[in-house]
Amino acid sequence: MSAVSAQSVPSLRRGVRRHFDAARGQNVLQCPERVVLLDDIADAIIELCDGRRSAADISNILAARYEEEPAVVAEDVRGFLLELLEKGLVTL
Repeated sequence: MSAVSAQSVPSLRRGVRRHFDAARGQNVLQCPERVVLLDDIADAIIELCDGRRSAADISNILAARYEEEPAVVAEDVRGFLLELLEKGLVTL
């Protein structure tokens, strides 16, 4: 997971946006020519990807919100961000 560090500052790539899909009853990422469904945890991470917060900031916020171990949350956040980066949905 070296491509995403604690200091990485993620934001959604241009053309990608978080949107509530009323037909599905959940938030999704709308991307050119596709839609990515978000579960509650993925949505919580995406919500915090504002181009100002670092991966560490996002992890700390979520660890406090869900009362989880910060190290575990940090690993999960970086892993999810790496997947999004590989799919071209976020920039760092």
